[in-house]
Amino acid sequence: MTIISRGFHGRRPPEGTKLPPGQYEATGFPVLSAGPTPHVEKSSWELSVTTEAGRRHTWDWAALMALPSESPMVDLHCVTKWSKFGTEWRGVSLDVLLADVETAAEHALVTSYGGYTTNLPLEDLLDGKAWITYSYDGDDLAPEHGGPARLLVPHLYLWKSAKWVRGIELLESDTPGFWESVGYHNYGDPWREQRYQGD
Repeated sequence: MTIISRGFHGRRPPEGTKLPPGQYEATGFPVLSAGPTPHVEKSSWELSVTTEAGRRHTWDWAALMALPSESPMVDLHCVTKWSKFGTEWRGVSLDVLLADVETAAEHALVTSYGGYTTNLPLEDLLDGKAWITYSYDGDDLAPEHGGPARLLVPHLYLWKSAKWVRGIELLESDTPGFWESVGYHNYGDPWREQRYQGD
């Protein structure tokens, strides 16, 4: 299965913008996925957060829309070496979603419609670092970019920002996700070029 599309060309980033090492600027929004695009209707969409004790918290689409939202403008950095600056989103902070969730967990495993998974330290989802987003550039989030809703964790490589998000499992110990299990770096910091295990 081909995952990396060919033909992207780099450009200089806007004045004053810092580009992580090994990256180039993309003016479009490349679509890269590990499998086929699932099409999930908002009427059947659900997000769950499950604690290490098995307590499950859920939100349907209406419940998500009723929560306070934010409009982060962030830079994106893909492990395939493109970066996109100043992207505009709308979504709900993980701080809001996890505010009433009692947990002593230090790790999270994010699951997606379609079966994709990725792991993160729980601290990387808190303190204004991550959102469940449902709008991009003023429009509903398109399925190819993870709609109806995706995780957005812009300080890490984009494979950590799971498309088609459906669940977050809070865990006491780390469990590698899809790409981490096949050799991608467990953390994925663009500024340290943590692309693959051993970087």
